[in-house]
Amino acid sequence: MPVAAARHILVPTEAACQTLKQQIEGGADFAAVAKEHSTCPSGKSGGALGTFKPGQMVKEFDTVVFNAELGKVHGPVKTQFGYHLIEITMRS
Repeated sequence: MPVAAARHILVPTEAACQTLKQQIEGGADFAAVAKEHSTCPSGKSGGALGTFKPGQMVKEFDTVVFNAELGKVHGPVKTQFGYHLIEITMRS
């Protein structure tokens, strides 16, 4: 079964998500942005979620993590929790 690791930033609005994505693509550090802006408790650790298998995260999140390009910031991804920026750091 596949395993992945990712980090994310969770914010309440799509506009906020887009703004943070632009900052990261412009050179801002993902972990620093997560610590400052993410509403998820994982923000304290730079957005790191550790490793997980398919089905352990919500469907929209899983779809990105197990299919999209590694090392790139994806999003906004809307879930019932809000809007995410997702960076897949490992998949095997």
